[in-house]
Amino acid sequence: MINDAVDLLVVFILAVFVGFEVISKVPSILHTPLMSGSNAIHGIILVGAMFIASQAQGALQMVLAFVAVFLATLNIVGGVVVTDRMLDMFKGRQQGERKQPPDKAAPKP
Repeated sequence: MINDAVDLLVVFILAVFVGFEVISKVPSILHTPLMSGSNAIHGIILVGAMFIASQAQGALQMVLAFVAVFLATLNIVGGVVVTDRMLDMFKGRQQGERKQPPDKAAPKP
């Protein structure tokens, strides 16, 4: 029983380090496509968490399942918001809309 917990903890810690290394090496231009893929993966994780919640027996399992569902949902919503904001940055300006530099916005007296 304890060996299984230690094995799972080791796998979790290694996954954190590998995930950090992989994400830190991604160029900025690829973050939007990666967020879209990440949202799809987290959708699958959310479905799995809900399935586990339906099979929970006992208070501890139910609490952990609820936390898993909550975190997966939070991650999906956050990913969609960030992706939307990044895509807004790439939209062109509307016709007739010109942005003036701050130093030319107001004439000096």
